[in-house]
Amino acid sequence: MSFDAWIVFALFWTVFVTTPGPNAVNCISNGMTLGFRPALVGVLGILTQAALFLLLSALGITALIAASPEAFFVAKLIGAGFLIFLGIRGWVMASRPVTITERPASSVYLRAFAVATINPKSVAGYLAAFSQFVQPGVQIWDQMAVIVPTALTLTALSYTGFTALGAGIGKAALGAVFNVWFRRFMAVCFVIYGILLGASTPLAGKG
Repeated sequence: MSFDAWIVFALFWTVFVTTPGPNAVNCISNGMTLGFRPALVGVLGILTQAALFLLLSALGITALIAASPEAFFVAKLIGAGFLIFLGIRGWVMASRPVTITERPASSVYLRAFAVATINPKSVAGYLAAFSQFVQPGVQIWDQMAVIVPTALTLTALSYTGFTALGAGIGKAALGAVFNVWFRRFMAVCFVIYGILLGASTPLAGKG
């Protein structure tokens, strides 16, 4: 990958991981309720998903999944239900005061990994990255040596930032009313993401 191509890829990935979505909302929520350092386990879950999807994209597996209507249908129903569940639960919990709570690190990690995996933009983003930036005729693993560190570094920076934002909101004296409605807003975002995922069509069918 040339330096110019790397710059374009880095800009693409920056937009990809900084555009608000389920991962960002989950990181903000974790930061608010867990505190900054414990919530970073969630960022690790997202990085695990990113590394896995990069590997699957390099092997061409995500393209096969996207091209399979049956696999897409099952995956999107499971994902949509999970996101809607998180939204409803978040709405119910929003009326409770924001307090720093303790959750097992494994729970924080697995939830972040699950949200990242069913993120409706994930497969589309990884396929776009590989269709636009991977050069045919060049060893894929040589290109991955550049793509993977760049993608994971930008991903870590972005979602660490969202986590810090949530931690800052949780500590700020913003008032109970603001906290309730902000948390309800995030809950509604999860429900909307779930509905959009449930209504989405296979990527192969999109122009």
